[in-house]
Order: sequence, then structure tokens, then C-alpha cells
Amino acid sequence: MQPFCSMVSSVERERELARSRPSRLRRALPLIGSANKRLGQPTRAQTTPKGVRIGEVLMPELPEVETIRRDLDKEIAGKKIKSVEVTGARSTRRHEDVKTFIDPLVGRTVKGVDRRGKYMVVKLDGPDVLIIHLGMSGQLLRAPSVRTEMPKHTHVVINFTQGGQLRFIDPRTFGEMFVTTLDVIEEQVPELAHLGIDALSAPVTWKNFGGLLTLRSAKLKTALMDQRVLAGIGNIYSDEILFHSGLRFDRSTDSLKPEDVRRLYRSTVEVLQEALRLRGSSLADAQYVDLFGKPGGYQAEHQVYARDGLPCRRCRQTITKEKFTGRTTYFCPACQI
Repeated sequence: MQPFCSMVSSVERERELARSRPSRLRRALPLIGSANKRLGQPTRAQTTPKGVRIGEVLMPELPEVETIRRDLDKEIAGKKIKSVEVTGARSTRRHEDVKTFIDPLVGRTVKGVDRRGKYMVVKLDGPDVLIIHLGMSGQLLRAPSVRTEMPKHTHVVINFTQGGQLRFIDPRTFGEMFVTTLDVIEEQVPELAHLGIDALSAPVTWKNFGGLLTLRSAKLKTALMDQRVLAGIGNIYSDEILFHSGLRFDRSTDSLKPEDVRRLYRSTVEVLQEALRLRGSSLADAQYVDLFGKPGGYQAEHQVYARDGLPCRRCRQTITKEKFTGRTTYFCPACQI
């Protein structure tokens, strides 16, 4: 179509109460600027949304990955790869050795960047493609010069003949890069063969959406996060979508009426599109930044995520959090039924 202290100060709470009236858009909350500092960009003050702990790592979801894909397509399409450096072999772990990762890339020109779910596909002027998955903590940063300070945990650096670098940073090393061909990618990443609706790149009708959503009986949040139903939706955007649709996370899919399905479909499209417009959500873990090291802005628009104990911006009741299938879930008990 989904940000550091553990407590909110009284000043921050007063500010939150002041802006808790419904609003179409608000300015993005200031974020920690560690990535900006590494890239020579101005840093921003750090603000903690209630309920998000320092050290809590959240995987980038569809709006964040699509933001990076669009930036990447604009920045590197047409550029020729001069050399590749690998300092963390775990990031290229699908290859027998570093050489088998580097050799197919050197001398190739980038034709464009596509996406399948949360996997970015860098097309080259040959049979191979470079696949990039950010995992939990991965970042792609465009460095204008080799003299730009190298961030800690930089595992792969791609140098271009036209100048500049593409750097892959990944503290937790769950992300990866590998070179393959499109005809075998689904064998290497089986989940890609069963991806559900991509609400940002291939929207469908609400009836098709409902048919896939209700194909099997499941709780609504579980269904939204099932990659076979909706590609790229995680904890943040499932909570936000459900709030916007007025539906509880623990309702069963087979309890939905046609009007519920239409509302859920519309909310899915609108939330994801708005999150993409604001370039994603940057949270307390400071892991997600765009290709230029800048944070997203959609965290300022979160209606329920990480807002437990604060008033609902729609009805003024208190936002609640519960554990659901091992994940913290945020919702309004009055607005969502």
C-alpha cells in the first residue's frame, strides 16, 4: 500500500496530549542521527516513542524497502561496477567463497532495481542479478566518495567507475547479498514462489484481497503478517492498518462481512501509500534510514504503534498493548471491534 529512553518525560507527554487530536499529517519526529553523522549529514535530536525500548530491533517492512529500492534505482541505474570489497563473509554466505560473489559483478552495468516482497533485485547487463535482503538491521548507504567515513559493521562495498560507493551495513548480519539468475531464484528463496499481494507494486481489487485473506481461518493480525497473503507487512503496519480499519487484531478472518473486507482493503492501501510517501518509519533502534542516511517520517503518523498509555487520537480512550503470538500488539479497545 510500518522508532531513546524507556519512559516518556512529562514534557513529551504534554506535547503528545496537545497533538492527540486527529490530524492528517504532522511533521516527522526527530530521530537519532547516527547514520547521518557517519555520512557527514546533520544529526537530529533523539526522541523516544513510548513503549519502544533501546536495543529493540524491528525489521524493515514494505514501505521502507520500497523507499530504498526507488532511491537505489535512481542512484545506481546506468552505473558500472568497478570493484567489490567484502569484509564480512556472512553477508555473502550463499556463495562458496567471496570470489564467486565478486567476479559476476565486476565490470557489469546496473540496468535497474526491482523488488519482490522485501528482496531487492539489482538487474545487470548480463544474465545475473544481485539480490539484497536487509534482514533485521541491514542498511544500504550511498557514499559520494571513497573518502566518506566508513560506518562500523560495513560488510560489502561496491565501487562504481563513475565514482561513489554503495555500502551494505549490517550489525546483526541477518541480511544478505547474493548473485543468481532469475530462473532459479525461487529455488534459492522458496518464499518468493508463494508471495501474496504486493499492495505497493501490484494492487488488486478488494474482492481478490478478501478472497485471499479469508482463504483460511486465522486471526486478523496473523493473516495480515502472513507473507502468502500480503507481502512485506510486519508488526508496525499490521497494527496501523487494523486501527485504521476499526478491526481488532484477534478477530477471526471468517467473521468478516463484505463491508469489513472493503474497509480493511482500503486501510491497507492508504496506510502503506502514506508510509511510502513519508519514506517509511524510523524507530528507536535507529536501524532504518534511507539510502542517504536520513530517517523516515511516518513514525509521527502512528496512531497506535508504541503509543500504549497515551490517548487515542480518534476517541481519547487509552491505547493498550498485549502480547499476541509472541509479538507486542498495540490497539484501541474502543475504536477496534
